[in-house]
Amino acid sequence: MEDRLLPVIHLSNISESQAFYLASTDVAGCIVEVGAGVTNFKVRDKVVAILSHLHGGGLAEYAVAKDSLTVARPPEVSAAEGAGLLVAGLTAHQTLTQAGGIQLDGSGRQENILITAASGGVGHYAVQLAELGNTHVTATCGARNMEFVKSLGADEVFDCRTLEGTALNSPSGRKYDVVIHCATGIPWRTFAPNLSENGKVIDITPSASAMWTFALNKVTFSKKQLVPWLLAPKGENLEYLVMLVKDGMLKTVMNSKYPLSKAKDAWLRVWKAMLLARLWWSLRYTSLYICTARIISSELSLVQI
Repeated sequence: MEDRLLPVIHLSNISESQAFYLASTDVAGCIVEVGAGVTNFKVRDKVVAILSHLHGGGLAEYAVAKDSLTVARPPEVSAAEGAGLLVAGLTAHQTLTQAGGIQLDGSGRQENILITAASGGVGHYAVQLAELGNTHVTATCGARNMEFVKSLGADEVFDCRTLEGTALNSPSGRKYDVVIHCATGIPWRTFAPNLSENGKVIDITPSASAMWTFALNKVTFSKKQLVPWLLAPKGENLEYLVMLVKDGMLKTVMNSKYPLSKAKDAWLRVWKAMLLARLWWSLRYTSLYICTARIISSELSLVQI
């Protein structure tokens, strides 16, 4: 039974070279070779990179990624911190800035923001980034993580499992201009009465019901919107996040590490405990190979948050 949780999936009716998909897309490592088309990196550069979601490969000795999605990692940023920033950090950044219109330099008008599942991978970055803007942050999480989320900078935190929490009512009575929805299973009818006149819910894991609500709100010209969001990684966004970590303005919070040999244990822990519900893979003391648009890495270790 436990073997079914392994991140290696065997597929039938395909060639032997395609027979396995190895999970993970978030890596950090050191370059060992660059191709003729790569001019912005050199051998021994320490970098972080996002791998192709189609091919994966982070849970391996070597992994492949585009050079456009590779960013230098300064010595102030550990491999684990850098690897954590990738999908989770970029999702938090893009939902706030591109979808939510939040100016992280604080220059915009004050916005009231709700972040659901704020102790998770995307959520804990979203809280920190939102605090850089001119925002009032309300956050939901489980009772045991409330102090943790407060420490990240949230102005209000409530237990998502209480009656008040499931209703998403702001403790101070505020209406939300932007909701970064990192949880699942919350219907539109719960969000709608808590939104400001032009409020929007940005759903990072949109269900079929969410897509229907999105379409219905569009055709009825509703001022309140549900926005399904799919990450489109950009190197410049990743570089910005790495610099925030370097300057001490953003942090990756970790609670445990696993060597590659214990990858199965790490996956089982996430499935069983769901501590902060996010796995990151950090390639430490690794070898990476960049060809025209790719990277390859080795000696991976796991970090769970």
